[in-house]
Amino acid sequence: MANALIIVDVQNDFCEGGSLAVAGGAGVAAGISRLLAAEPDRWTHVVATKDYHVDPGAHFGDPPDFVESWPRHCVVGTTGSEFHPELDTARVEAIFHKGEHAAAYSGFEGHADDGECLADWLRRRDVDRVDVVGIATDHCVRATALDAAREGFATTVLLELTAAVAPATTDVALRAMEGAGVIMHGQPVIRAA
Repeated sequence: MANALIIVDVQNDFCEGGSLAVAGGAGVAAGISRLLAAEPDRWTHVVATKDYHVDPGAHFGDPPDFVESWPRHCVVGTTGSEFHPELDTARVEAIFHKGEHAAAYSGFEGHADDGECLADWLRRRDVDRVDVVGIATDHCVRATALDAAREGFATTVLLELTAAVAPATTDVALRAMEGAGVIMHGQPVIRAA
C-alpha cells in the first residue's frame, strides 16, 4: 500500500495579504516546501486542493458573517486563487478544485481537471494512509481530515504545518478530529488578532 500528502488550500487569498488571510499561512507554505525537500521519499504521492470559486452563492457575504459567509476569495482567474509562491508544487501530481458553485470545505468534495474525485484518485493508487497539511486548521484542514477518515484512510494531520483562524474554532476542530480517530502531531500556528 502507499501513502499520500494532501496539501489543503495553500493559496494567496488564505495567506498574509490575501482577502481572507490566515496569520502564519506564508510560513506554512514555506514549511511544507522545506519538508518536501528534506524528506523527498516520505510520501508515495503528493496532491493539493484549491478553493476555486466561480459563483458559490451565499458562501460570499456582503457583509460576511465569518461563520457561513466569507469575503470574496479564491475566485477562479485571480491571483488569490493561485498557490502561494513559497509552496513548491513540483511534487504535486494532481490538484482537486472545490467550491465552484457552492461552499465546499473538504478536499474530498473537489475534483481534478478530468473530473475524478480525491477518494477515487487515492484508491486507484492503492493509498491507505494520508497526511494532511495546509490552511486553515479549523476549517478546510479539519473537513478534509474528517472526510479522509470517513473514507477509510488512516489519517494524520501534521499540525505544525497548518495555520488556524482562531483558538476557539481550532479547539472544536481538534476535538472533532480526535473523536474521528485522526492522529495529530504538533501544534497548529494560531496567532490571535
